[in-house]
Amino acid sequence: MIKRTAVVALLLLAAGLVSSAAAADFPTRPITVLAPFAAGGTVDIVARIVGLRLGQELGQSVIVENRGGAGGTIGATMLARAAPDGHTLMITHQGLAFNAALYDKLPYDTVKDIMPLANIGMTPNVLVVTNSLPVKTLGEFLSYAKTKPVNYGSGGNGSAGHLPMEVLQSMTGAKLQHVPYKGSGPALNDLMSGQIQAMLLTIPAVKPHIQGNRVKAIATSGQKRTPALPNLPTMDEAGVKGLDYSPWYGFFAPAGTPPDVVQKLHTAINKVLTNPEIVSKLGQQGLEVQAMPREQFGQIVTSDIVKWGRIIKKLDIKGN
Repeated sequence: MIKRTAVVALLLLAAGLVSSAAAADFPTRPITVLAPFAAGGTVDIVARIVGLRLGQELGQSVIVENRGGAGGTIGATMLARAAPDGHTLMITHQGLAFNAALYDKLPYDTVKDIMPLANIGMTPNVLVVTNSLPVKTLGEFLSYAKTKPVNYGSGGNGSAGHLPMEVLQSMTGAKLQHVPYKGSGPALNDLMSGQIQAMLLTIPAVKPHIQGNRVKAIATSGQKRTPALPNLPTMDEAGVKGLDYSPWYGFFAPAGTPPDVVQKLHTAINKVLTNPEIVSKLGQQGLEVQAMPREQFGQIVTSDIVKWGRIIKKLDIKGN
């Protein structure tokens, strides 16, 4: 028994030494960061801003690979099936939590197969309307939508532009008709041309069009005003009390990635997020940097899977 115990101890020690050595050598080749949405979107922009600096911090290049489609589940599937060695990561947003309830048969388990690695930050979305709609405030928009149906577009059923609008409708009694598109880009084009009347969008995707007077901004969805659009009230300020939708953006890794590698990545990412230039660039995208312990971020992700699962079930929404 004593010999067996000693052997087990030696094996555990050896495993620990191997793990430590792996972390010391990591990364041994370029790191791929999956962006599970199309190029040019907020996830893609954030991935490129943070990824470039992360590569400098780790001494290896970071390659952002866009793997869009199916609400982000294609990229998430690739991550779940990747070798858990830290060389394949993913940056995504709160939609990862939505998808756990939206799709009946995902090819991965969001909790068991994907590991929250580091929070990057959070950003509110902005409600915008077509210029021809005779409203300027959220109150006017809701009053109008209670008498005449308003068609709003999104990047698809269960997308980040769909679910919060359904919550807004359920809270206010407004008549909002969802028009799903294959991506928010085509929907935004139809918004500017007046084919649809409203959208809830990420700030980077629509800010140039707001500044160019091609659409009208009504309100933001966060708990407080965003520096990216400081003169725009929140929905809570404008009368929809308690509505707070500020999606998180974060790094994820395949489950089973060695703890020492996870810690090295987490430390490097959080160091990047203290860089004033990175904070400024992300702030210009409307994203408020919020570095935090990995365990705290994991709790947020788990909590959102439960919270939005209940909302999705109540509203009976299914993914595309």
